[in-house]
Amino acid sequence: MDMIKPPAEMLFEAELRALREEDTGNRPPEWLLSPAYVRDFIIGRDKPAVVDGKEVAITRKFYGNDVLIERAVVTLAGNRGLMLVGDPGTAKTMLSELLSAAISGTSLNTIQGTAGTTEDMIKYSWNYAMLLDKGPSEAALVPAPLYNGMKQGIMTRFEEITRCPAEAQDSLISILSDKVMNIPELDGGVLFAKPGFNVIATANIRDKGVNEMSGALKRRFNFETIKPVSSMKMEAKIIENGARSLLMHSGVDAEIDLNVVELLATTFMELRSGITREGYKIDIPAASMSTAEAVSVYVQSAMTSYYYENKSISLDRLVQNMLGTIAKENEKDLSILKTYFSKVVKERSKEDVIWKDYYEERKWIG
Repeated sequence: MDMIKPPAEMLFEAELRALREEDTGNRPPEWLLSPAYVRDFIIGRDKPAVVDGKEVAITRKFYGNDVLIERAVVTLAGNRGLMLVGDPGTAKTMLSELLSAAISGTSLNTIQGTAGTTEDMIKYSWNYAMLLDKGPSEAALVPAPLYNGMKQGIMTRFEEITRCPAEAQDSLISILSDKVMNIPELDGGVLFAKPGFNVIATANIRDKGVNEMSGALKRRFNFETIKPVSSMKMEAKIIENGARSLLMHSGVDAEIDLNVVELLATTFMELRSGITREGYKIDIPAASMSTAEAVSVYVQSAMTSYYYENKSISLDRLVQNMLGTIAKENEKDLSILKTYFSKVVKERSKEDVIWKDYYEERKWIG
């Protein structure tokens, strides 16, 4: 079945199947893979797995702190929920999806937190026609992701939990503590969580207008902070892999230009960190200069060149699409980008052809 963005369990189906067949390690109850193999699925390994006599490469999907992955997996094997926090674009959602796919075989049991999220969207609601006709019954109950996770013994993902109202967040407290959901509308209605159930939540530490988690809820989670990529080489690799996947699923047959990838990775990392590779300090824009934004800029630029010029990515399209990212929160950030070009890019243009061509596109900044 064609789809724009397949879930992790479909995208990496061959890898997961090969790992399951090979895995003889100790598994927590109802887990499809042992913790060691969950780790290998996420960070990759050199040795391929073999299924039906064919070798299947186990690729790296998350670039960052490998020890953090081990801690996250062990947290989920225990009695506490896992909270992934960090700046926008640090792959928190992707990591929660990969963990769920590897452990439970599905990443679709998900609550998307918003200002309008209510308790019944998290736990359960009712089919009101059946409720009025026959009264409260299990048949009239409409399960939400938390109910499904407990009943089936699978991971429940809670995206952007701090965007939910405090009362919706706190509906998790007793469930994370006791692994029991009370259903007062049913006579003796109690749902006990099956082994394999746990909660993976994510929270963005930069968004405005979020609802601070209560101390009681925080104590039910182990927190792991996903930090921005600090290696230019790693950032370039993430942009390359992310752009290749998105372009392929968008039906765009375009080769990835590694020189442009490196240029983009360098620009984003320097503007994010406020220091150039030569050691000079520069101003940092208010906009999120995350790796995810860099992937988006490359993909948009490649698609623009593909559809309008029928050619591979061009630097003028790259700069044009970069403007939308930089000016997303504050138009004054454009002056920071302009200064970056007039000083950093200009200096490098004297010795490097691609930086020279890059500098010539400064006219689009205004």
